Amino acid sequence: MKNIVNIFQLLSDETRVRILMLLTRKELCVCQLMGVLGISQPLVSRNISLLNRAGFLDEKREGKLMFYSIKKDISPAIERALDMLLIELRGDATFKNDLESLTDCAEFQKKTGKCDMATFLKFMERKRKKIRR
Repeated sequence: MKNIVNIFQLLSDETRVRILMLLTRKELCVCQLMGVLGISQPLVSRNISLLNRAGFLDEKREGKLMFYSIKKDISPAIERALDMLLIELRGDATFKNDLESLTDCAEFQKKTGKCDMATFLKFMERKRKKIRR
């Protein structure tokens, strides 16, 4: 029972749910998550750490960057919880916006050939201002 309670406590935070939903799509580094979610590096790192310790994530280092993905051999309880989130959030506006931002992030990185967070954050801020108008 304690395991289930811990899973749902982790899933009670919108930022962690958004991170998990993005990671169901593809492997991402902290800077990509920062850009897509529009939140600070410490906030992303703290939530990644909690999810990692709980058994949700795998990590892989590439040079200076650490990439995260949904663990391949997750527990059945975590797998069912993620399946439920994917079903329930399928039409969610925030999730759709995050996926659009993820596409923008991928396109930006193809153009620049690197993970230039300062430039990407400016790019995303301009994009968000256009959306608000």
